[in-house]
Amino acid sequence: MSLARRVVLSLAVVTAIAGVACGDPPEKEMQQAQGAIDTARAAGADQYAREEFTAAEEALKKARDAVQERDYRQALNSALDARERAQTAAKESVNHKATARADAERALAEAEAALNGARAKLKAAETAHAAAKTLAAARRTVSVEESAVQKARATFSAGDYLASIELANQASARLRDAAQDLNVPTPTTGRRRR
Repeated sequence: MSLARRVVLSLAVVTAIAGVACGDPPEKEMQQAQGAIDTARAAGADQYAREEFTAAEEALKKARDAVQERDYRQALNSALDARERAQTAAKESVNHKATARADAERALAEAEAALNGARAKLKAAETAHAAAKTLAAARRTVSVEESAVQKARATFSAGDYLASIELANQASARLRDAAQDLNVPTPTTGRRRR
């Protein structure tokens, strides 16, 4: 924990302790922590800032457990920690989500390029009269991966950038493999007579 974070947390704890009546659970602080966690979840922190978000949820659980044990000082500290961590997670998720979006756009572009490359190799193999078995396998792969690329686009449009990246990368890899299988050796011509 950084020094600034400790100072802020310490000041908040001292202020809250001074304001809390003797022996009362920190209901207000726990509600604030829950609200901050809900806000962070809405911002995508459970997906894009998972570590800090999980720590916030654990701190709130610790606060609730402390209330059950009537350790209100610990409950207050944990509730304040949960609120701060949730706020941090919400901020982190904005940055990580923007990065994931850019990565997803790049992965989709690579998948489109791999799809176009596989189509071109398939057409060349058809023209070169490649083996029927090879062509059939490549056609199936291209067809399946066209659907996978479309699904990756749909998940991107829905804002699930991490799933879009995974789908696009998998499709790219399979399309590159299919294109590699379609490398048709150029027919060798006999020697020219002089």
